[in-house]
Amino acid sequence: MVITEHLTKRYGSFPALSDCNLHVRSGEVFGLLGPNGAGKSTLLRLLMGLLAPTSGRASIDGLDCHRDRVRVHRLVGYVPGDARLFRTMRGRQVLRFFSTIRDDGDYQRALHIAQRLDLDLDRWVMLMSTGMRQKLALAACLASEQPLWILDEPTANLDPSVRAVVLEMIGEARRAGRTVIFSSHVLSEVEEVCDRVAILRAGQLVHQQVLAELKEQHRILITRNGALPPLPQTMETGTTWQELDAHRVQIDTPQPLTNLLAWLAAAPIADVQIQPLGLRAVYDRFHGESTSMQAVP
Repeated sequence: MVITEHLTKRYGSFPALSDCNLHVRSGEVFGLLGPNGAGKSTLLRLLMGLLAPTSGRASIDGLDCHRDRVRVHRLVGYVPGDARLFRTMRGRQVLRFFSTIRDDGDYQRALHIAQRLDLDLDRWVMLMSTGMRQKLALAACLASEQPLWILDEPTANLDPSVRAVVLEMIGEARRAGRTVIFSSHVLSEVEEVCDRVAILRAGQLVHQQVLAELKEQHRILITRNGALPPLPQTMETGTTWQELDAHRVQIDTPQPLTNLLAWLAAAPIADVQIQPLGLRAVYDRFHGESTSMQAVP
């Protein structure tokens, strides 16, 4: 559905996005992760044809994103991270306007989405809070039945209950066969709804991860009483071992835990904790702990 080939955007000597190669399959939810300035919004704007690439190309359903951007826009429901709405309209008027400028606009569906998001449509946009305007942008942009949604931090400024509704809508879109590209700063949201995720850093795509594979991996935190024996040979492939201090060891493994239990039982261990590896561990490999990633309240 979405392909980028060596996609690059520079502003003078500054590389906002460098040599990005992505393939997003039809019907999947694809997440984009990275701190502010990593290149997520630049990538999404290139996909929408709002920016011209410096080099490389991007296509959606076989259409060049920049050259054929008018046709591309007919395929996409786009929620930008900085949506601008008509301040002198009421919410209901905004939804009616957006539903009439598209051939496939659906005012009743827009009203239904607004109701699910608990949005007061009688309020003037200029008097809405940031969160209310975000809800209005979601209702306006997602009311049509496009095959692709591009969502740039759609849950920003929303309270936890409304975030849950947005994630529910993304799940419904996947079940309906729609493709979703979802940018977020919240790791738990990405883990909940995405099939695959790409991590960007300083304009470069540094890692792609299938989340179903990640859920099979585990982290073992061991507090030891003495020297640990070597890992069994069946555990070695893909397993990493890190000495945290004189007494604690961290082991990350994609191997079945049954291969490790006999080894743990015979090792001089005072305490052991076993947990799913999680997206946080993968993210921290590339960005460390001093990032803007958040936990959902």
